Amino acid sequence: MHQFKTNCKRERLKEIRHFVAEVLTDIGLSEIDAHKVILAVDEVCANLIIHSNKCNPSECLELFIEDHGKDGVLFEIIDYGIGFNYNNYKEPNLEEIIRKRKKGGLGIMLVKNIMDTVEFKNEENKNICRMIKKFTKNK
Repeated sequence: MHQFKTNCKRERLKEIRHFVAEVLTDIGLSEIDAHKVILAVDEVCANLIIHSNKCNPSECLELFIEDHGKDGVLFEIIDYGIGFNYNNYKEPNLEEIIRKRKKGGLGIMLVKNIMDTVEFKNEENKNICRMIKKFTKNK
């Protein structure tokens, strides 16, 4: 299992992306699959840092990556900020977003389209996002 722990500053997103890229390279993902997964993990981490923890550097975020072989790669992201109620999530209307030229609001939809499984839950005062991505590895 690979682990990365950081404080909730936007500037740390680059380090998170770098960490995920290194792990995915070691696991043997294709460059295209790796970029998609990095985008999804970055989106969730950005939302947690910005919205859940209000970019508060005294708050922390933990990322765990575990290779499950043919069952895929598990990503678990834990934070202690304001929880996201995934059950209340409604996919945005793309035509409405384009018509209003609205920026943002597509992140979770993007993550759901990239990952095979996406779960959010609150457990013992912590928020947990679990995502699984299945693919054929290069190694």
